[in-house]
Amino acid sequence: MMKTFGKIEGKYAGFPDSAILLQSLPYDGASTWGKGADKGFEAFLEASNHLELYDIETGSEVYRKGLHILPEITLQGSNEEVSGIIYNHTRDLLRHDKLLTFIGGDHSISIGILKAFREEYDDLTVLQLDAHTDLRPEYKGSSFNHACAMHEASKKSRLVQAGIRSMDSSELDFFNPSNCILASEMYESDRWKAGIRNMLKGRKVYISVDMDVFDPSVFPHTGTPEPGGLNWYQVISLLREAFSVSDVLGFDLVEFAPLSNNKAPAFTMVKLYYKMLSYKYYTDGRNK
Repeated sequence: MMKTFGKIEGKYAGFPDSAILLQSLPYDGASTWGKGADKGFEAFLEASNHLELYDIETGSEVYRKGLHILPEITLQGSNEEVSGIIYNHTRDLLRHDKLLTFIGGDHSISIGILKAFREEYDDLTVLQLDAHTDLRPEYKGSSFNHACAMHEASKKSRLVQAGIRSMDSSELDFFNPSNCILASEMYESDRWKAGIRNMLKGRKVYISVDMDVFDPSVFPHTGTPEPGGLNWYQVISLLREAFSVSDVLGFDLVEFAPLSNNKAPAFTMVKLYYKMLSYKYYTDGRNK
């Protein structure tokens, strides 16, 4: 039986007519503290069944563009081997003229995805929403650790970071403060909005959202929670700016480690995913 997002009708869920592809990447072998991100997609999909599919802000029902859930792929082996599997799979998906979206899994899943996107788009800009810079050349003996998720992107793409509030001194050589908006800055004023627009305007962009960009009071179920994070409206305001000025080619949401006694984080992730799709295709109810 074909899996569907949000109980959408079958005519909106088939591969040929769908503008949007959703790939589950349930890998948690590179996380180093809280485990469970490999169960994130299951909780995400179950929560989607309770989503109301009309988006008030954009006046749209973006599922009508077509949203197809791809079959799961086997992710076994070392961190490096799994990254290679994800890279090859993403390369195959890029042959289709569709929006590619991914649900992790820990943040290491982004390494292979970004490598494939860089090869397809040599002028790629990566927008990372995250509590952590994730710029370490290696961590715990692996350069494919989730703490290294953006290291290659920082060297081979234009990396823009937002929501950051934690980093290690070993990352300073790869950190560009002029392309980073700290979480504290977003609380102090709205000047960051002009900065995001200037950094992303007219660019081809891939977005990677680590769910720990949210404050733990908003989204507690992550492997590495960090205080001082963003609230719901700060995150969607940032994303609205990004989608309005750039050409977003794809995105991932990672590091959701669900607990069965609290459904709110899963639904928050579903709502965020659907909001990003709505921003991609609609402005005030009109097709872009």
